[in-house]
Amino acid sequence: MESFYLARSPRAPEVAFDFAANHFLLRGESYPEDVSAFYGPLVTQLKQHLQTQKNANITFNFDLIYFNSSTAKVLLGLFDFLDTIAMQEGNQVTIYWQHRTEDEGMIEIGEEFAEDLQHTQFVLQAIES
Repeated sequence: MESFYLARSPRAPEVAFDFAANHFLLRGESYPEDVSAFYGPLVTQLKQHLQTQKNANITFNFDLIYFNSSTAKVLLGLFDFLDTIAMQEGNQVTIYWQHRTEDEGMIEIGEEFAEDLQHTQFVLQAIES
């Protein structure tokens, strides 16, 4: 599968998927008008690729400044899927939850997401504004 890049828009994040290296990035704000239309094809393509990975190192970087509740549901589903493939296929999955040092809300959300994961490493990573 080839790499995939989608530039950030006013309502949707930058998406950079490097399938060969198993490095994936979402950066920016996420409140697209139709969350299913935006994330549906991305998640489908991602799942198709990751289901073929065994004993692989998989890295996700989430550098989201803001996202709505519909995006949060997509993220929860994605994190659950990642936790499953880490457990079932022996993959080393690391999620970097990047947040601004002063953004307590994003830190708390990251901590809540991390609580639900058992087989995936979740790293809260402070970055300067």
